[in-house]
Amino acid sequence: MENKSPLTLLSSNKVFGGLHQQYQHMSASLKCEMRFAIFLPPQSLVKPVPVVYWLSGLTCTDENFMQKAGALGIAAKLGIAIVAMDTSPRGEGVADAQDGAYDLGLGAGFYLNATQAPWAKHYRMFDYVLTELPELIEANFAVSDKRAISGHSMGGHGALVLGLTFERYTSISAFSPICHPMSSPWGKKAFTAYLGEDLDSWKQYDAVELMRSKGISTPILIDQGLDDPFLEKELKPESLHDFIEQESYPLTLRMQPGYDHSYYFIASFIEEHLAFHAKYF
Repeated sequence: MENKSPLTLLSSNKVFGGLHQQYQHMSASLKCEMRFAIFLPPQSLVKPVPVVYWLSGLTCTDENFMQKAGALGIAAKLGIAIVAMDTSPRGEGVADAQDGAYDLGLGAGFYLNATQAPWAKHYRMFDYVLTELPELIEANFAVSDKRAISGHSMGGHGALVLGLTFERYTSISAFSPICHPMSSPWGKKAFTAYLGEDLDSWKQYDAVELMRSKGISTPILIDQGLDDPFLEKELKPESLHDFIEQESYPLTLRMQPGYDHSYYFIASFIEEHLAFHAKYF
């Protein structure tokens, strides 16, 4: 496919025998400049490698995961590329929350396609993650078309929704995902702003609702810390767990005692998540 979005290299560092690089490009989906990071393992020098797409949580950028998760060493051993993108469109003219709230607007794209003003012009993260960015990656780097998806919190929600909507991913994993956003304060606020008042339009971006309506059987791994301050009010893994038990979904949900919502939690289990994805590549 012809690359219509030239990449601008922002930084490049050798790590674990591979390369971590940051790029900027003009996004057709989001109508603004976007930044992403890619880790290319040393195996990519001799053959195309599979990719794990990482979706971060509220307020994060591509840098949080790449710098804090401790994922690059195991990715190098397994021969897996990692792509981490920003969590929302940004830049001049991109809508933001009027009150400066962290859970709406910049940094809080919720990985959906907004339909309401003023958000609809730029906030189309669903299309960006599913189609535009992978096509850009596959056209410009030594990667195969094998994709897995993972994420944290809001990004865990995005990973589940994208993975459960399309059988495009070989596997799905998540840390502390917003499992049932239609019943979560974060989800209700974002969905009302981005999608309007029609609750039926919300269902396409809710993992529980998708499991009720879709027949996708992609393997899923979820880790949730029991000391997570957002566990009961926002994340609601019990809603997912109960449904999965009834329907025998191929999902492993692990409740981890003592762990919170931070990147210390992610760093503790990221090797297991990447090994999980490696099994299905």
